[in-house]
Amino acid sequence: MITDIEQQIEQSIAYKKEILNNRALIRQIAVAAEMLSRAFANGKKLLLFGNGGSASDAQHIAAEMVGRFRFHRKPLPALALATNSSIVTAIGNDYDFRSIFERQVEALAGPGDVVAGISASGNSENVLRGLAAARGKRAFAVGLLGNNGGKILSHCDLALVVPGMDTPRIQEAHMMIGHIICDLVEKRLFQNEAGKKAHEYFNYGSRGLYRT
Repeated sequence: MITDIEQQIEQSIAYKKEILNNRALIRQIAVAAEMLSRAFANGKKLLLFGNGGSASDAQHIAAEMVGRFRFHRKPLPALALATNSSIVTAIGNDYDFRSIFERQVEALAGPGDVVAGISASGNSENVLRGLAAARGKRAFAVGLLGNNGGKILSHCDLALVVPGMDTPRIQEAHMMIGHIICDLVEKRLFQNEAGKKAHEYFNYGSRGLYRT
């Protein structure tokens, strides 16, 4: 068992080193953080979804945005779409499981919002349809994917693809990326020019982002 534990830890480290050495992916993570920061600054919201462990990742990221990541600041509007069991089961029963995110995106997303679909395989049909619906609503479709991006890749405005085939390791890397984005967004919106923590709140008005 000890050897198995050590091997799994080493595998997780190897996946993260692969990301560290992938300059293109690192740039895309920065683009995702900047895109989301601008969306929040303009009063837009973040919608996230996935299945199983990826649904948990979506909830985790939403919690960091609505609550806080590192320091006290205004809550940011983020919603995980797998959490409302009544909506999910109603859509699954009345339509089909492939539609559970698509219909919610059609109901909730608007131009300029960010819609993030998470899929370790890159092939989850309901995630694909949710991101396709986002583009139809003129929202930004972001994929947090694994393998080579799968079928979902072509439905994304921006894709963050973790290379590899091992689902647990991909999911661990997804959460690392999610935490990095949360950190960058929080700093981008709420840290002052001197690099100190900004304790004042921000409001979103018709003129954009301003201090109260």
